[in-house]
Amino acid sequence: MSIANCLTFVRIFISPIFLLLYVQHEAFHISKFVLPYLLLFLLSVSELSDAFDGYFARKLQQVTDFGKIFDPMADSIARISVFLTFTQPPVQIPLLLVFVFLYRDSVTSTLRTICALKGFALAARTTGKTKAIIQGVSAISVVVLLIFHSIGSISSAELTLYSTILVGIAATYAFYSGADYIIANRNYIRLILSKKKLERNIPSFE
Repeated sequence: MSIANCLTFVRIFISPIFLLLYVQHEAFHISKFVLPYLLLFLLSVSELSDAFDGYFARKLQQVTDFGKIFDPMADSIARISVFLTFTQPPVQIPLLLVFVFLYRDSVTSTLRTICALKGFALAARTTGKTKAIIQGVSAISVVVLLIFHSIGSISSAELTLYSTILVGIAATYAFYSGADYIIANRNYIRLILSKKKLERNIPSFE
């Protein structure tokens, strides 16, 4: 396990802890005033691990095929877990928004895996990186709203409304980035569907 892969694993490790604390905080004797700060800490560590794993992989020349697959998988697990957690009270965003993230990541991951088995890698899209940033900002903003809710500055209805708007914006851009990914790699998808042999030296789309 390289440093980069260890950082990636941190995101997967944090995901169930984030959900467990949110749903069962009373069982751990954590008050609603302290909970948002713990969630903010966990979320910040998760996002920082995402920012630094790629940096260390390149800096220490530890880029591996395993890491290329493990990193986006960890991103998907971590962020979908967070948004799935937010479907529970008091945030209570619509479950439909989480399915947008789930379907988008499932489709792109499947395409990426199939193409990897065929001998080449689909290039990362700028929209995909922007999507990750928007999702991170959205999740952190919801936790900040949870802080205001815990001190009585906003009502439960306002918390749900503002959170739904924030996550809705992230879901809309996630849908757009998924469409962009498919369109940019449409020639590869056409070859896959037509069952033609793909050569290893075919360059990835920029």
